[in-house]
Amino acid sequence: MKNRYDVIIVGAGVAGLNCALHLPSDISVLLICKDAPEKSDSYLAQGGICRLADEEDYESYYSDTMRAGHNENDPAAVECMIKNSRAVIDELVSLGVDFARNADGTLAATREGGHSKNRICFHKDCTGKEITSRLHEAVRALPNVEIRPMTVLLDVIEGAGACRGIIAHDRISGEVKAVYSDYTVLACGGIGGIFSKSTNFRILTGDGVAICLKHGVAVDNVNYIQIHPTTLYSEKEGRSFLISESVRGEGAVLLDKNFKRFTDELQPRDVVTAEILKQMKKDKTPYVLLDMRPIPEEEVRSHFPGIVKRCAEEGIDVFKQCVPVVPAQHYFMGGIRSGLEGQTTMPRLYAVGVKYQHNHIHNAEIENRLLYRRRGNRKGICRHVRLKELCHQNGHKLGSEYAEQKSHAQRENPNQNGFSKKDAGNPSFSHAQHHIYAKFLFSALNQ
Repeated sequence: MKNRYDVIIVGAGVAGLNCALHLPSDISVLLICKDAPEKSDSYLAQGGICRLADEEDYESYYSDTMRAGHNENDPAAVECMIKNSRAVIDELVSLGVDFARNADGTLAATREGGHSKNRICFHKDCTGKEITSRLHEAVRALPNVEIRPMTVLLDVIEGAGACRGIIAHDRISGEVKAVYSDYTVLACGGIGGIFSKSTNFRILTGDGVAICLKHGVAVDNVNYIQIHPTTLYSEKEGRSFLISESVRGEGAVLLDKNFKRFTDELQPRDVVTAEILKQMKKDKTPYVLLDMRPIPEEEVRSHFPGIVKRCAEEGIDVFKQCVPVVPAQHYFMGGIRSGLEGQTTMPRLYAVGVKYQHNHIHNAEIENRLLYRRRGNRKGICRHVRLKELCHQNGHKLGSEYAEQKSHAQRENPNQNGFSKKDAGNPSFSHAQHHIYAKFLFSALNQ
């Protein structure tokens, strides 16, 4: 790892890899990740990625998205996502992503919660792995990009009111090092690791948000945390296994303890989660039942082989039995405030990924999340790295424009756990403390 790069990207999921892939080839790029690259939540995404069916589908797609987000979505972000969805899919296909096809060779489409029609492209029940692995292959082939796994972001370096690089910890050698850059991009994922029951990898501990709080960079909606309705019920410790929403999109139904259907399975996730929790309380059971048997067996085997395999490992034959499912923490809709081109409120610091783009607030369905991670970070850093002087000027302008805007979290009084806004912005606030700060910030929701 050198002392200086043109751009540093923190995170090797879809957003970070896509950013690296679209940067100019004549600049030096460092891409770090906290563990092995495949320990990214992007690899875990099962369902699919949304694609505008045709121009006539626009109003329906837009309406579905706004409704799922309780109309708190940024309309510009939603419009950007939808209008670029076909181009994103085309680019992924050019990179070798093997989406399911119909008999005539056209892209197959499934349906998930919140959508009024089938518009989700998929690869079996491991779409995230298919997309992320192809992106990783493409980025590894770039001579100007250095990928450093097992490297942890401890802090950003701030100088003259702008981001000048990062403090990185090499988990293998133990070295802690200052690495400088013209631009830094945060693509470091969510917060699932601080929850006892989550579909996320344990390494996702809200580091980027905590560091931004420490430096006074605006964040938004940190209390907007999505609980996925259907994860496999298990008394074992460890990461919760997701039962994809696509299963319900293809016809699976939710049943109570008496094998009676109790809700519309294709409502937005917060609605379905609430219905499941209400039914669990009514039935006095730790789970409800998901019946996959309405789906033709051939379709289950071809579309959901991973789910069939994992259930079998738990002693459940999905072709003969119902699957016990329970809600678990799944996604973080809040995050670092950024514009459509990734700018945060600190000059030269960018944030990419759906949680940094004001898309779905209450309900970031996986098909749109994958799409926005691809689309949402392509333009900004690439354009600004090319026009460094212009970027420098625009960056300070953006910083001043946002200077008086404070996030919800920053406007609050000192919280009940003893950490205040003053603590979060104090330079003496230690690296260990900012992880603790993040944990306490979200702990009230970990019940």
